[in-house]
Amino acid sequence: MLFFKLSAFYFFYFAAVGVYVIFLPKVLHDIGYLASEIGIVFAIAPLMRFATPFLFLKHVKLDQKLFKIILLFSVISSASFYITITDFYAFMINNAILGVCLSVLLPYIEIIALKELGKQRYGKSRLFGSIGFMLIGLILAKFLTVPQIALNYYLAATIFTVIFSYSLLKYDTTTHDNLKEDNSFSIFKYWPFWLSLFLMQVSFGGFYNFFTIYETAHGISLETTSYLWAFGVICEIVMLYSQGIILQKNLINIIKFSIFVTAIRWLLLFTFPDSLTIAFISQGIHAFSFGLYHSAVIIYLYSLYKNKQIAQQFMFGIAYGLGGFIGALIAGWTYGEYLFLYSALITLLALLSLYKLK
Repeated sequence: MLFFKLSAFYFFYFAAVGVYVIFLPKVLHDIGYLASEIGIVFAIAPLMRFATPFLFLKHVKLDQKLFKIILLFSVISSASFYITITDFYAFMINNAILGVCLSVLLPYIEIIALKELGKQRYGKSRLFGSIGFMLIGLILAKFLTVPQIALNYYLAATIFTVIFSYSLLKYDTTTHDNLKEDNSFSIFKYWPFWLSLFLMQVSFGGFYNFFTIYETAHGISLETTSYLWAFGVICEIVMLYSQGIILQKNLINIIKFSIFVTAIRWLLLFTFPDSLTIAFISQGIHAFSFGLYHSAVIIYLYSLYKNKQIAQQFMFGIAYGLGGFIGALIAGWTYGEYLFLYSALITLLALLSLYKLK
């Protein structure tokens, strides 16, 4: 039953992410948002993901009572999309509140999953998240005729996420005391690695926030674009299942290779914007850009620091939080013909910074 509840949580959580990432930018574009405004809106949640852990580090105690409040505000924020989406500033504030909720929700459940399932079964449960993301991309593309439909799907996925999150609280036996700073933890000691993490996620700003708009603007239908998203997830799943032997090799070399092929991925999208075949090839590279890269980074960080919990928190905050925030802003400012050329150049900087690592 625990495995089912966790798998259901991942399924609906990442289904909601799928609506947010794949379709919401297109919805905002269709109702009149400028590219720069879309970039700002989608920069807010990553910024909150970066800032919120510092709040819980010293000032706020995360316990079950507070987590229940977070669940409530997740639903309220998602429901508020209906009335705030037509106003840029109201929608931006709405996304900021939702970003705080999401920055707490997933890590909280992840702790339960890792503790109860262990490393072997955790991956099998986590893959349902990829399935949820893929299915929502395939299904919603067929029915998205007006913006409200996307909001309906997002709210429904959020409600189911909250329901299964609440059902998992009884498995939480951890005392959530305030985290204490560990003097042995230092970002500056391995600054080239942290810089590379940051730049790698900055380069994904154009992909996560404008890929759907970019492809449909070059003559590829919304439904076909959803197939591209799904294909990338399938390649990611295959890599997650088969990467065990690869990860026994030199991790830094694996990370460098993953970054290098990611730069090629963005260059392909820039050079052949109208080619559906090239678009599928670029999505196939997602197996390395995310599947292999993310696993290698997690394991490498685990070997670097004694305080492994703080290392992982800062990885999500600096890379996916701050990197995602800056990446969304840059993508909004540079959206156009050269979007993925800029992404490729940023990725190459991420690769070069690793050569400074001792």
